[in-house]
Amino acid sequence: MEALPLAVTTGWASGVNAYACVLILGLLGRFAGADDVPHSLTTAPVLIVAGVLFAVEFVADKIPYVDSAWDAISTVVRPAIGAVLAALMSGQASTLQQALIATTGGVVALLSHAVKSSLRLAINTSPEPVTNIAASSGEDVAVAGVMSLAAFHPEIALVIAGVLLILGLIGVYLAFRFIRRGYVRFKAWREKRSAPATGSSAV
Repeated sequence: MEALPLAVTTGWASGVNAYACVLILGLLGRFAGADDVPHSLTTAPVLIVAGVLFAVEFVADKIPYVDSAWDAISTVVRPAIGAVLAALMSGQASTLQQALIATTGGVVALLSHAVKSSLRLAINTSPEPVTNIAASSGEDVAVAGVMSLAAFHPEIALVIAGVLLILGLIGVYLAFRFIRRGYVRFKAWREKRSAPATGSSAV
């Protein structure tokens, strides 16, 4: 594996679903002969924790507004995981190179996360949940496919991840009006859920 292509690819995947990214890399390293996957990702504790967190995100990510709440919580987590994975992939690079590679992974993960969370706000303007389920399932498949490809053909995976990121950024630009409307609805949903707790505490 080459460090820089993987920094971009894992960054993109981490911004979409960080736990799936860790889980897939770990499984590929442990069972599929992807020898360049860092050993720390293939250990049982890492796989178990990543699997449990992926299961939680798998459900939360398919429920309208809950997905946006989860995205808000993940604003720090996803870029951090993207940076850590990129640093692990840098191998024997110098300290400066490792820092640059980790920064690349974190920045790409932040951009990818921004695209995902913004487009989800736009999708939440739809009155039915099928769109959320379809979008989330598509993201899961994309992350699994790109990371599986990255383990053995990092340059091809880099091109695909780059194209998906650019298309996502274009989508955010085109859907800005719906994103803003979705954000307003998400705020109203969050305030409605917090209202009973506030009222009971006042009593």
